[in-house]
Amino acid sequence: MPPYSREHRKEDIRAIARLGGPLLANNLSITGMALADTIMAGQLGAVPLAALAVGAAYWHLFLFIAFGMLMAVSPAVAHANGARDSAAVTDYVRQSWWVAIGLAVVLVLGLRQVDWVLPMIGITADVAPTAVGYVHAITWGMPGAVAFFSLRYASEGLGRTKPIMYISLIALLLNVFGNWVFMYGKFGMPALGAVGCGVATALSIWFMFFAMFLHVRRHRAYRPFDFFARFARPRGRTIGELIRIGAPIAGSIVAEGGLFVAAALMMGAMGAVIVGAHQIALNYASFMFMVPLAISSATTIHVGHTLGRGDRARARAVGFLGIAMCASLMLVSAIVIVLCNDLIASLYTRDAAVRELAATLLLMAALFQLSDGTQVGAAGALRGFKDTAIPMALCVFSYWVVGFSIAYLLGVQQQRGPIYVWVGLTVGLSASALLLVNRFLAISRLPRP
Repeated sequence: MPPYSREHRKEDIRAIARLGGPLLANNLSITGMALADTIMAGQLGAVPLAALAVGAAYWHLFLFIAFGMLMAVSPAVAHANGARDSAAVTDYVRQSWWVAIGLAVVLVLGLRQVDWVLPMIGITADVAPTAVGYVHAITWGMPGAVAFFSLRYASEGLGRTKPIMYISLIALLLNVFGNWVFMYGKFGMPALGAVGCGVATALSIWFMFFAMFLHVRRHRAYRPFDFFARFARPRGRTIGELIRIGAPIAGSIVAEGGLFVAAALMMGAMGAVIVGAHQIALNYASFMFMVPLAISSATTIHVGHTLGRGDRARARAVGFLGIAMCASLMLVSAIVIVLCNDLIASLYTRDAAVRELAATLLLMAALFQLSDGTQVGAAGALRGFKDTAIPMALCVFSYWVVGFSIAYLLGVQQQRGPIYVWVGLTVGLSASALLLVNRFLAISRLPRP
């Protein structure tokens, strides 16, 4: 095979950027919903902000499962599309709907347990009722979320990411408008406060599904695959493959996202000011994380297409390129946080105590930006190779054996406070970055002739 030249590198950078640009807009729009919720709830005071933080943490734990399980559709479709196997593309997409149906049932049942879970883990009495109300409201959006993810990842696998961008941008505007309506009781609606954010987000999610459904059904680019031409019975082999790829992806995402959820819940027992400050720092860090996450998803797609064409050497080079791009972007993010942490915190809240602590926690967030970018880039490259089981084990070890243990020991048991909880997060992400890059080095190595 010809060597990987500078022209190849430029071509692959353009391909990743072309795929990743719309996904970045999508990711920022989705996170923008959480950002808008946090900023608008922050104007109501420390307790509504804390309730939103706890409720959103519980919701995201289940959303991560849906997100990860259905992410298997993207590399599966990308491999089939790279090999020009349209029948396989159609089969993967149709069977993913059965996975989505099963997920919707299980996840809604899990979300409905919030009434007894939050009090059981020690969420304070002033915060718990609003947090429970928020989860009850947003739970109505879960069936729409899994349906949207199925179609979104099918479109991603085909390399069509722009429609996702346009739909998510409109959904962001609808969510902000919905927050205003349902939080403050406009147009005759009841004033629901922070719970109104959950109502608005659920409605925005359903809009995203219906918009994506209409686009896929009507646009000529999807006609060769006839996704909706007939009803497809469940096929155990295809569903099994999607679950085999998707379950470890979900496990990895839940391992990382669950660590941050656990951190939020640990903060929940420390008081409203600490919870609010943590939510601000985490919300901003999550917002910036959407940039390398988009590049990671684009890397998965491009690696999958390249492997589908049978070029393993170039797929390895593309993977390393994606990792480098993710790490570089997060380095820039870290610099911005260090220079502007006070300004960022002041955008969220007028409460002086919350703002001061949030500015400090933002500096902690800056420490793990490079590690976070590296690990998500490596995870995306590995998904392109359909390697998900071992990476999941590495993530669980990094985030829970290493990261959670440090956060709980120092922050809770030794009562050193929120900063030391964030120390645990930083160490866990750094361990994950190191282990996942080493895994990619091993899995992408060319077979010996």
